[in-house]
Amino acid sequence: MSNSSSNTTNVPEAREAMDKFKMEVASELGVPLTNGYNGNLTSAQNGSVGGYMVKKMIEAQEKQMAGK
Repeated sequence: MSNSSSNTTNVPEAREAMDKFKMEVASELGVPLTNGYNGNLTSAQNGSVGGYMVKKMIEAQEKQMAGK
């Protein structure tokens, strides 16, 4: 197993867009996510943001693949 962090972006140029997307999703879900330390949030709150991000990315890819 690699020692690299799982919190890295495969395409470094996408980091800013992914951070913006994360903040938008957190806002939609009502999760008080801030830039920097978020240790005050529960794992459920953090997990809901990540899970919803994945859901939205899959939906966008499905639409693209369907030609819509």
